[in-house]
Amino acid sequence: MGISLSSNGDEQSKRTQALWKTSLITASRTALACIIVASITLFGPTSLHHQVAFPAFSYVTVILIITNAALGDTLRGCCHAVSATVQTVCPAILCLSVVGPARLSAPSTALVVAVAAFFITLPESTHLVAKRIALGQLVIVYVIGYINGEGTHPVMHPVHVAASTAVKENSKFFAENASSRLKLFVMAFYAEDSASSQALVSQAKCLAAKGRKFLQNITSKQESMHWERFPIKFLRPYCKKPGDRFQELEMSLKGMEIAFSNMKLPVQIQDEQLKERVNTMEGQICQNLEQIRSHLPCERLSTVPEVSDSQHALEFPQTLQTLPSQETDLPSYFFLFCLKLLYNQSRAMTTFPSKRNADKKTSHAPQKQDHPSNGPFFKNIWANRPTALTKKRLLPAFRCSLSLGLAVLLGLYYSKPDGLWAGLPVAISLAAAREPTFRVANVKAQGTVLGTVYGVLGCFVFGKYVQVRFIALIPWFVFTSFLQQSKMYGQAGGVSAVIGAVLILGRKDLGPPSEFAIARIVETVIGLSCSIMVELLLQPTRAASLAKVQLSKTLVTLQDSLSSIDLRALSKEKLIGRERMFKNDVTELGKFVGEAEVEPNFWFLPFQSAGYRKLLSSLSKMADLLLFLAHAIGSLEGQIQTLEQMGCKEELDKINGDLGLVGNTTESSIKCLEEISSIESLIRLEKDFVKNNKSLDPELGKSKCYQLNLDEKEMEKINSSFLDHFKEVFDKIQNQQDDQEEVKNQVVMSLSALGFCLSCLLKETREVEKGIRELLQCENPTAQVNLNEILCKIHALNN
Repeated sequence: MGISLSSNGDEQSKRTQALWKTSLITASRTALACIIVASITLFGPTSLHHQVAFPAFSYVTVILIITNAALGDTLRGCCHAVSATVQTVCPAILCLSVVGPARLSAPSTALVVAVAAFFITLPESTHLVAKRIALGQLVIVYVIGYINGEGTHPVMHPVHVAASTAVKENSKFFAENASSRLKLFVMAFYAEDSASSQALVSQAKCLAAKGRKFLQNITSKQESMHWERFPIKFLRPYCKKPGDRFQELEMSLKGMEIAFSNMKLPVQIQDEQLKERVNTMEGQICQNLEQIRSHLPCERLSTVPEVSDSQHALEFPQTLQTLPSQETDLPSYFFLFCLKLLYNQSRAMTTFPSKRNADKKTSHAPQKQDHPSNGPFFKNIWANRPTALTKKRLLPAFRCSLSLGLAVLLGLYYSKPDGLWAGLPVAISLAAAREPTFRVANVKAQGTVLGTVYGVLGCFVFGKYVQVRFIALIPWFVFTSFLQQSKMYGQAGGVSAVIGAVLILGRKDLGPPSEFAIARIVETVIGLSCSIMVELLLQPTRAASLAKVQLSKTLVTLQDSLSSIDLRALSKEKLIGRERMFKNDVTELGKFVGEAEVEPNFWFLPFQSAGYRKLLSSLSKMADLLLFLAHAIGSLEGQIQTLEQMGCKEELDKINGDLGLVGNTTESSIKCLEEISSIESLIRLEKDFVKNNKSLDPELGKSKCYQLNLDEKEMEKINSSFLDHFKEVFDKIQNQQDDQEEVKNQVVMSLSALGFCLSCLLKETREVEKGIRELLQCENPTAQVNLNEILCKIHALNN
């Protein structure tokens, strides 16, 4: 079976065109917005010049709102700008009227900025864009007020500052991507030789990375869609989070990829009737995805007829004549399970549920409180008030306050006329979460220098022709739009580069560009240095240490998920809820690992990136397997009563016992690994062990309550037991009436998926154990790491 290179080339060409189109559109929006600001500030009437006293911040505000923004983001950003202005200007008018600008000094200005910044950043519900704009206005109001001294009007000066102040396309690309991957997987499933099958799977894996990128773009624009559709959301069906629906499709496709990674190729199931039905199912899914290309999820498609549940049931393969007889057969059946899951999900996205079903879902869905980012800002002003003042909220606010105040103080001491540029970069770069401090500061500094140098060159080329000087920014906007998508610079470096160039080319009567550029670069370095220093003082824990702590926390959450595996005790929703908690912990671990990889080692030991990445891979796989396990159990929930009526209660109890055995076995092993991973160091453990005169009891590590080193034979025994009980269920339902055919096939595929997930969970538990051992060995290269011995010493010290 050959692979079409020409179609792959056409697809690559489409992706490249789409990337250029996106970048050009982004650059055009930013350029148009900046040109409007330039037209007003440079060529507008004198009266307007007097009101827009700080055009530099006009550019900064526009870039903060417009960059990578859709229409909804822009509307939301404008509301946030108004909200930020109210938060900053009103208190500033009161403060300057009471104190008087002439009485301000460098320390008092920095103190006022720091205090005001604390209260601006403290509310958790205030949007990040609003905080950035408010902090930028704050710096301009007080620093310029101090610089101008008695010439600053206490009321008009803040007013002057106030005056200064793509889901559908990605859905189309994701649907195309999903359709291509599905076709490749089905072709690989029925390939006649192993080489062709592996080549097709490899091609699908290459497309998967692009699909995840499209999905990320969709998710990032969900909030924007709400703002764009707010006036008409009552006129037609509307889905607030289409990214969640696409995530379901991605999950099923990822399940197919997992199946192939464990599958013996070529696939042994070659039933012609099954092959025909699988091909039919593929065509139906591709048809659904084709309709999704031109419609947003949750919108009714007039081309899709309403069908009953019974009609829907007849559309999936029903003739599974064979049963998985050994563990190597399970991946093939799991592939069919994922195919059915993908069909159900794609069909759900192409038809809008009836009002009865929609009301039912609404009544059971958890009610969320209004959030300022989910509607007009003035609707939720009361929600912005500080409530529970926890350390988690106080520390970031204090950190921002101190770094901004220190940047303003040192910037004014270095150069009073240019002191503004030390605090402004700190203000507009406020982050929503923890970031790699040194890396972010580095890319911001590089971006600032790049943009500033480009601006100086532009001024040199165009000289005194201010009217056309702004044209030089258009190619720069295109370049920085690509820069923001790069791993090297990212959003922070790209935006810094944009601002650096705009502030040079969009200025007027501020002296020689080269002098202004040098002053701004120096002040920016001062501000970023203050941020780094405050981060090191108030957040001294290294990302490497946080990754170690988060690893232990993630293993604890995994224990909870594994202990909840049960065929009857918990519902599908509860199982998925626990899996999400575990997935969130894995994601958090990934963030700390990513930060630790780019932070400097200084005098610390090197971060063991390879070991943590290996553990992350295994833990991510376990999270996916637990999700599919929940879906498999959920698909059986409605059939358990029917199966019991068929006389399968005893067999179901045996299968549930197999589930419990896998859960207990993996939970026990993970618990031991969590205890081992939580120790500070092997050297410290050994010292404590010797200091307390403890003796090593070899039998302690062999106890069943401290189970480690999952045995291959024991794993085979568990899998064999499950398959035997599976066969007992199949034999009993095989003799039932023909009208139960759909029940039979659903039970076969669900139990096959269940067995596959259990088998893979056992394997990944062993991989986690190997990963912990290798991580400890790398951290202690001179020691001989024995996990059982380490565990014995831990329990000996605790007893």
